[in-house]
Amino acid sequence: MTAQAGTPQGGRGLGVPLRDNPSPAGVLCGIVMPIPPRFLRSLVVPSLLTLLFGVGRVDAQWANPVRRTEPTAAARATGVIDGAVADTALRPIAFAEVVILRTEIRMQTNAAGRFRFVDVPPGQYILIVRRIGFRPTSSIVQVGARDTLRLSFTLEPALPQLDTVIVSERRQSLRMLEFEERRRQGVGFFLTQEQIEKRNLPVAADYLRLAPSIALAPSPNPSGISELVAISRREGGSLFGDGANACAMQIVIDGVPMPPRFPLELLPTPRDIAGIEVYNGPATVPAKFNGLDRRCGMVLVWTRDGY
Repeated sequence: MTAQAGTPQGGRGLGVPLRDNPSPAGVLCGIVMPIPPRFLRSLVVPSLLTLLFGVGRVDAQWANPVRRTEPTAAARATGVIDGAVADTALRPIAFAEVVILRTEIRMQTNAAGRFRFVDVPPGQYILIVRRIGFRPTSSIVQVGARDTLRLSFTLEPALPQLDTVIVSERRQSLRMLEFEERRRQGVGFFLTQEQIEKRNLPVAADYLRLAPSIALAPSPNPSGISELVAISRREGGSLFGDGANACAMQIVIDGVPMPPRFPLELLPTPRDIAGIEVYNGPATVPAKFNGLDRRCGMVLVWTRDGY
């Protein structure tokens, strides 16, 4: 009960009589309210323990003990990618860059040519391996939960090639300057970064639909799952060996050739793309890419940061 200032002796205040052995009570808006004994114990017991033993928050700890939460099975269900990189003579290649496309994950091989990615969520990924002086390569991998994927890459030596020196007032990478030069020549289909941003389509495959020489068609992968593939409307051949006009185009990302029948779902996101160029047949593909499969045409995708 709240003590009132100026309470007369005799135990009366505000005209409220006191009874013998009164029950605990409080005053709410001038009305005397009884306090249940259980509620009083919940307030007094923890306070006494705190005063006597210096124990804090014993009421909360005893009433609702907090147990350490174990990680869920989904949180532990990750995989590992373990691999090695060597040259054609099987000599380990150190300092080769290994990149998982569409992620920020990348590392360099050690002196033994090895690399290892841990805690990789299950799913399908594109790995790109490159090293100065060698032709880059790529591979589509499927990472399983609680599984270790072991890979081996062989890089072929690249022929020495000196790039043309181009002076420009606008800060731009050499590969994008070459992109602009090919676009001015008018051979092929081109989409610039500004055009990509203006259209604001959700996925990169939607931009390939704009090219008149490309048709997008489903193709089953080794697991039997249907994936979207870019095929040439101009060239013959078939993905399925049935003679239909379904010749798969070569996809190249930042100069790195992707595996055959590349699933377009794995292309970089539109916000990461700086330019796209499409060539409908071997006669139109620039000479710089002569060493790649160009019989069905070629799609070159350039990213802003250069994977």
